[in-house]
Amino acid sequence: MKRVLITGANRGLGLELTRQYLERGDQVFAACRHPNAATELQALQLQYPDKLILLSLDVTDEASLAAAHELVDAHAEALDILINNAGILPGHPGAGLGDDPATQRLGHLRYQDAMQVLATNAVGPLLVTQQFLELLKKGRKSRIVNISTGLGSLTLKASGSQYHYSASKAAMNMYMRTLAIEAGHDGLVSIMVDPGWMRTDMGGTGAALLPADSARGIIRLADQLHAEENGSFVTWQGKPVPW
Repeated sequence: MKRVLITGANRGLGLELTRQYLERGDQVFAACRHPNAATELQALQLQYPDKLILLSLDVTDEASLAAAHELVDAHAEALDILINNAGILPGHPGAGLGDDPATQRLGHLRYQDAMQVLATNAVGPLLVTQQFLELLKKGRKSRIVNISTGLGSLTLKASGSQYHYSASKAAMNMYMRTLAIEAGHDGLVSIMVDPGWMRTDMGGTGAALLPADSARGIIRLADQLHAEENGSFVTWQGKPVPW
């Protein structure tokens, strides 16, 4: 049995990862900002009362991080897997940045939007990992999976859109690659994963990839990671992504 912490677990990929880890018998700490309003997570908790623990977590809030850590520490002596999945995309549900697409275009970009996206998508995963680092060090071959995107690749970036989102994911890649080097000395393996263009609230209905397929690939990746892959950037199928 693995002990797994997943952020942004209330919908989309995070919810599917939670479901699949539970189905195979793992203990899951599912974190999101408002678990009491996460109806699908609540239903899973009824189905897996001994395996699923819901956490209230805002990855940009130090007090929230500390409280979540205290709860996990009370239920588990260690963590084996951390999946940094929480993230926001301006103009989409849950972003809290308004729905006006004009604010995401050159000439209308706003400082406050940039800071919120960078705080959540880039700094958040770093601080979550830092908060739970000691529990991860006590785990069995612990792995850290950071959900990135091809939009965060400087090489692949080919569109004049998603300024804040793309920049935040590129910044997250650098933060977590840097962390991978340091945490690697303690035997931890950390990778960045492009989960693909999925049919979720964030990805939209035009996407062909189902969250269940991406989640299955990511879980397989986490299970099969080796030390030499530490700090790498790959797709959900394990193929290298250019930085």
